[in-house]
Amino acid sequence: MTLARPQAVLLIISLACFGAPAAWAQTGAASPPDSVLLRVDGEVARPLSLTAADFAALPRRTVQGGLHGDPPADFEGVALEDLLRRAGAPLGSALRGDGLALYVVVTAADGYRVVFALAELDPGFTDRVVLLADRHAGRPLPTDEGPLRVVVPGEKRGARWARQVVRLTVQRAPR
Repeated sequence: MTLARPQAVLLIISLACFGAPAAWAQTGAASPPDSVLLRVDGEVARPLSLTAADFAALPRRTVQGGLHGDPPADFEGVALEDLLRRAGAPLGSALRGDGLALYVVVTAADGYRVVFALAELDPGFTDRVVLLADRHAGRPLPTDEGPLRVVVPGEKRGARWARQVVRLTVQRAPR
């Protein structure tokens, strides 16, 4: 079958518009590679809008954790502390005085939210690494959990292990 020139042009435009999303969907990615995966905003010096490539280029860490009776397994991703530091949140020696009233709201795609005091994430206050994971047991997170999930080693309940995380917002507790 030979296509007339207008039909061929329409086919090419259709493939360009609709074929590209199908291509990234087949890779298992939850969103196109150049779309915003995560926003970090609020009371930070440098708000961030990270793509999947940006996130993958950040320093990686691995922690062990398990939920709902699952045996502990490795989760890999970026420490919340590293993301907040990159955004200019006051951490380390800058986290003192009024800064101790700051907290992080983690928001999931479905609107679920959990809170961490900024001090809970600072290595000057704790040895625990709270991770924003994109891999579990060496594999990308399943779509119903990812592409990003909070992992909090040592917590007895998994209520703060938010799935499908899209935003970190630093806020200040009111006086």
